[in-house]
Amino acid sequence: MTGLLAGIVPVFAMIALGWGLKMRSFLTDDGWRAIERLTYFIFYPAFLVPAVWGADFGAGTAGPVAAATIGVSFAVAGLTLLAKPWLPVSDPGFTSVFQGVIRWNGFVFLPVAGAVFGPAGLGTAAMAFGVLAPALNVICVLVLSRWGAGQGGGWRLALRSLARNPIIWACGLGAALNLTGLVPPPLLTRIFDLMGPGAIALGLITAGAGLSFRYAAARPLLIVTISAIKLILLPVGMYYMAGLLGGDRLAQGVALLAGSAPGAAASYVLARQMGGDAPLMAGVVAFTTVGSAITIPILLGLFHFL
Repeated sequence: MTGLLAGIVPVFAMIALGWGLKMRSFLTDDGWRAIERLTYFIFYPAFLVPAVWGADFGAGTAGPVAAATIGVSFAVAGLTLLAKPWLPVSDPGFTSVFQGVIRWNGFVFLPVAGAVFGPAGLGTAAMAFGVLAPALNVICVLVLSRWGAGQGGGWRLALRSLARNPIIWACGLGAALNLTGLVPPPLLTRIFDLMGPGAIALGLITAGAGLSFRYAAARPLLIVTISAIKLILLPVGMYYMAGLLGGDRLAQGVALLAGSAPGAAASYVLARQMGGDAPLMAGVVAFTTVGSAITIPILLGLFHFL
């Protein structure tokens, strides 16, 4: 247990470091955006390609993880849509509720999966992220197109976002190379080894720098409810679904972590772009990030992964 917790705690320490640096105005907003862009388009793809390339996607792991994460996410999305008439929120507010209960932060999920389950878990987690990210992007854009103020950018924005998403491209390239059976050349492996740690560190620091707690206290009951669904219902559902679909122990563990990851910072950006309730979204992302530091070790312990 001590060894695995030692792998999880530094992840959230790096998030806290990013938040502290932002509060101290260590960089300007333009500086943070530049680092975020470098991480997202360069370092993170260089981290994901070898992770997916070298993964062992056995029948008992990759398939059940992908199916479980997508199935449970879509089920929760459907229930949230059915509950809309009874939710005490505006239409833009509903879009942030919707994003809050299903979207999750890959910058947190992937390094935690690697720390807990090693290279095998990291590869499976990267592949699950590559499958689920585009599906959730599309459904969230559709919801924002319907209920966001001003109707947002619709399908055009969704397709452009997917086509330019470096995470999707990196996972797709890694999967293609995996299927070829080729072994990464030593020189390329060395380059990836140098860039990978930078991706993790910068990704977590920028995630922390993007947190905003200013709005979390304004609507505590709503934010706590969203967070409970995201951090408890979703991971437990994904864990059991992976098992029902024939997943092995690794598959269930990765599915559990996928569901228990905090809300995605990209949700806030999308809410701003397409007329969602951006302050509510910022509060959900901040609260789930802090909350996941508590719930992830608890869930891992309850399901005997620690």
